[in-house]
Amino acid sequence: MSEFYKKILENNKQWVENKLKLDPNFFEGLSKGQSPPLLWIGCSDSRVPANEIIGAAPGEVFVHRNIANMVIHSDMNMLSVLDYAVNALKVKHVIVCGHYGCGGVKAAMGNSSIGVIDNWIRHIKDVYRFHQSELDAIENEDNRFNRFVELNVKEQVYDLAKTSIVQSAWKSGQELTIHGWVYGLNSGYVTDLGVNFKNNDELDEVYQLKF
Repeated sequence: MSEFYKKILENNKQWVENKLKLDPNFFEGLSKGQSPPLLWIGCSDSRVPANEIIGAAPGEVFVHRNIANMVIHSDMNMLSVLDYAVNALKVKHVIVCGHYGCGGVKAAMGNSSIGVIDNWIRHIKDVYRFHQSELDAIENEDNRFNRFVELNVKEQVYDLAKTSIVQSAWKSGQELTIHGWVYGLNSGYVTDLGVNFKNNDELDEVYQLKF
C-alpha cells in the first residue's frame, strides 16, 4: 500500500479514538438516524469541505456536490438528494454554495474542450449568456470571473426555487428557506449573496406551480 493510503487509514483510527474520548456514545448515537437541519449543494472542489466551513458536526449537514454547484432540472442525482432532504429529512434550509476560483466556472469562460465534462459546463455557459451584457462590460478578467461565480450561484438558487419539490413544500406550509453563498478560498469566509427565498412570490408567474 502507498504511504498516503496507509496514512488515511491511520487517520480514521485516530479520529474514532478522539471522538470516543469526548463521547463514548458518539457513534452509537449517530447510528440511530439523522435529522440534519441543512442541505448543502456545493462544488466538488476538494478545498470546499461543507461541514468544516460552517463548523458543523457529523449528522448536521446533508450534502450534494457536483462540478460548479449546479442545480439542473434534469439531474436525477441532485433531484433525488433534494427530494429526500426536503420530504424525508424535513431540512429547514438549503444552501447553494459556490466558491471564488471555481475551475468549472473558469472553464465556462473559455472554449477549450476538456472531455465529457464539456456537456456539463455547457449549462454554466448558459448562465454567462443570460448575463453577457453585464459580464462583458467588466474589463478586469479576475473581477469578471468573480462576478460570474456569484451570478452562477444566484441562477442555481432560482432554479432550486423552480423545482416542484421546493414549491410543493412551500405550498404545504413546510418551513424551508433557500440561500445562495460564495466561499472565499483565500479568506475562509462565506458571503451571503442576498438570494434568500422562503416562498415562490419572487419568481416569474410562469414558474409558480399550482398544486
